[in-house]
Amino acid sequence: MVQPTEQSSVGEKVLDAVRDILPALNERASEAETQRRVPAESIQAMQESGVLRLLQPARYGGHETHPLYFYRAVRLIASACGSTGWVASVLGVHPWHVGLFADEAQREVWAEDLDTRISSSYAPQGRATAVDGGYRFTGRWSFSSGSDHATWVLVGGLVMGADGAPTDFRTFLVPRADYVVDDVWHTVGLSGTGSNDVVIENAFVPEHRTLSFRSTMKVKCPGQEVNDGPLFRMPYGTIHPFAITAPLIGMADGAYEAYVGYTRNRVRASYLGEKAKDDPFAQVRVAKAAAAIDAAWLQLERDVNEEYALAVSKTRIPVDVRLRARRDQVLGSAAAIEATDSLFESAGGKAINTVAPIQRYWRDAHAARVHAANDVEKALLMYGRVELGLPVTDGMF
Repeated sequence: MVQPTEQSSVGEKVLDAVRDILPALNERASEAETQRRVPAESIQAMQESGVLRLLQPARYGGHETHPLYFYRAVRLIASACGSTGWVASVLGVHPWHVGLFADEAQREVWAEDLDTRISSSYAPQGRATAVDGGYRFTGRWSFSSGSDHATWVLVGGLVMGADGAPTDFRTFLVPRADYVVDDVWHTVGLSGTGSNDVVIENAFVPEHRTLSFRSTMKVKCPGQEVNDGPLFRMPYGTIHPFAITAPLIGMADGAYEAYVGYTRNRVRASYLGEKAKDDPFAQVRVAKAAAAIDAAWLQLERDVNEEYALAVSKTRIPVDVRLRARRDQVLGSAAAIEATDSLFESAGGKAINTVAPIQRYWRDAHAARVHAANDVEKALLMYGRVELGLPVTDGMF
C-alpha cells in the first residue's frame, strides 16, 4: 500500500485531474483511430493533468512519485481510450529512463521545456561506431508510439568493434533535429498511437547521451548520482514492462464496462426476446472477467510496492523478486486479454460494429499483446530457472 506522503498527495491530485478528463478522452477515441495518432487536445489535457510528469525527476520539474500513481493514471486513461492510454504510458515512462542518463543529458532534454516529450524504440536496430566524444549512429526503428508528439527519442543500438562484432548494447538519446519520423502506421489495433518508424542517418551522439544496458540492468547508472531517490533505484525490468501491462488492464476495464452496460439492456432476439442480463452464463463471464482483472492488478501492486519499499530502504532488489515481477507482468497482460476475449465473444453480433466500443478495446488489447515486453515464455523461463536453482544473469532481463 502506498504510504501517505507529500508525494502521494501530488499523486492523488494527478489522479483526480485524470478522472476529470476521461470523458473527453473517450469522446476522442474514434478521432484518434481516424487520425492514426492521439489528438493534440488529448495530449495537452494529459500534460496539464500532470500524468506525464509523475515519473520525471523532481530536479527537473517532475513529481517523482511512487510508480503506482503513474500506473493507476495510465489504467484510467486506457479505460477511456486504449490508444491514448498506451501513448500516455509510453511518453510518461521515458522521463524516468532519461533520469538514469548523465546529468548533462538531462539538462539538454529539460533545459528549455520541462514538458519535453520523448518517444522510443528500444530494439537494437541501430549501428554505432565509436568516435571522439561519442558515436556515429545510423538505423531505422519501428513502433515509436507517440512520435508525432515528441521532440526526442530513445532508441537501441549495437556498438560495433573494429572486427565488425558488437561490443555493447546501448540506448541512444537523440533530438528531433537528428531523426526523421516516417509515417507508416496502418494497423488493426492501437491504430491511434501513431507508432511510426524513426530513421537516423549518420548522426553524432555524444557519449553522455548514451546508456549501456549493462548499467541499466545492474541498476547502476550515472543519473542516480543526481537523482538519488527510491524511484531511480527501481529496476528497468519492472518499471518499463509494467508500463505495458497497466494500459492493457485499463483496456480490459473499458471492455468490461462496455460489456456490462450493454448486457444490462440487451435483448437476445434469437432467444425469443430473452434479456441478456438474465443469462446465467453471461453472469458467470462477468464474474470471471472481473476476478481476472482484479487479480492481474493486485499482483502488479504487490510487486511494485515490495520493490519500492526495498528501494526506499536502499536495499538492492534481489533477482528473484525482479523475476517474480516479470512473471506477474506477462501473466497480468495475458489475464487482461483473456478477460477481454471472454467478454467480446459473448457480446453479440452488434459488438462488431465499428461504433461499438468493445470491439476497439478488443483490437487494441490484441495489438498490445504482441509487444516484446509481453513475451510470456521468456519471462516464465527466467523465473523457472531461478526457482530450480539454475543460473541467470542481469543480461537475461
